[in-house]
Amino acid sequence: MADGERRAATEETSASAEEGRVEVGRPAVLLVCGTLVYYHCAYRGSSLLSLVSDVLIVLLCSLAILGMLFRQMNISVPVDPLEWQISQDTANTIVACLANTVGAAESVLRVAATGHDKRLFVKVVFTLYLLSALGRVASGATIAYAGLCILCLYFFAQSSELVCRCASRVSKRRDSSGEV
Repeated sequence: MADGERRAATEETSASAEEGRVEVGRPAVLLVCGTLVYYHCAYRGSSLLSLVSDVLIVLLCSLAILGMLFRQMNISVPVDPLEWQISQDTANTIVACLANTVGAAESVLRVAATGHDKRLFVKVVFTLYLLSALGRVASGATIAYAGLCILCLYFFAQSSELVCRCASRVSKRRDSSGEV
């Protein structure tokens, strides 16, 4: 019986470790891609259009070389590029998310411009002034990269077991001090 419990505990631990690797892997890939975009746009002084075209050239050449290699070795191509399509639901979700974001920003600016909500007006003016000052100090690529780094740190902290344990301890202390 104890042996069965050990196996179950080991399986749960390995499953949570695999989930942790997946959660850490996504922000790491995002950070690497962001670093490459930042390098291309900020240090090389290239535009975003140049970046997209360079990425497509590299992908096209890589796929062509792999295709020729597979054909020479008489190996069937594992994935047909003609089948690379996104579903209609995915396309609708992306467009709906974009429309919601633009609509929310438009409604906030409309309410702030009418002057009915003075707190919202002050928040919008302060935020726009802060973004304007930040834009004068640093380039857009630098600001976007700094935001990406902060986002990745947030994802790492969210998936970290140590941070979760500390946060649960702090919330337990708050709960116990509030009840007394």
